[in-house]
Amino acid sequence: MSHPETVIVGRLGAVYGIKGWLKVNSFTEQAEAIFDYSSWMVGKDSQLKNVEVVEWRRHNHSLIVKLAGFDVREQSQTLTGLDIAVEAEQLPELAEDEFYWRDLLGMQVVNRQGYDLGKVTDLMETGSNDVLVVKANLKDAFGKKERLIPFIESQMVDSVDQSAQVITVDWDPGF
Repeated sequence: MSHPETVIVGRLGAVYGIKGWLKVNSFTEQAEAIFDYSSWMVGKDSQLKNVEVVEWRRHNHSLIVKLAGFDVREQSQTLTGLDIAVEAEQLPELAEDEFYWRDLLGMQVVNRQGYDLGKVTDLMETGSNDVLVVKANLKDAFGKKERLIPFIESQMVDSVDQSAQVITVDWDPGF
């Protein structure tokens, strides 16, 4: 039996209070949007279990959540640090020229001159822009192991071809 593809949309934080509430670190664009997903799975890696959100609220500048069956602090402590995942099919449809971060993972990155810079292994969110983490090829002519390339469309990133799995960038391979 195959399991549906999941996407991590947040992480459970510290316990809040004595009645089992937990802080939530949301990875969605608008923090509260994490509660738009009907069913959550929590865990690490592929070890996920379904949980039901009973109630949630804003508290100061963060979010807290009450999950079904976790009514005391000690029970909820077992969930701290676990990822919050949802089925990928729950994600909103995107326009043709849009993509999710997960769509970029594994793509080849080449510069305008056609030099193969490597593959996207991760993305980082910084205050000003996202950054592609590109693992260089084993025999990189410039001796690079990894490159951090700002994901700034129309400045650094020329195009993202999802069908060919190639990102073309304006980037010096020696940098």
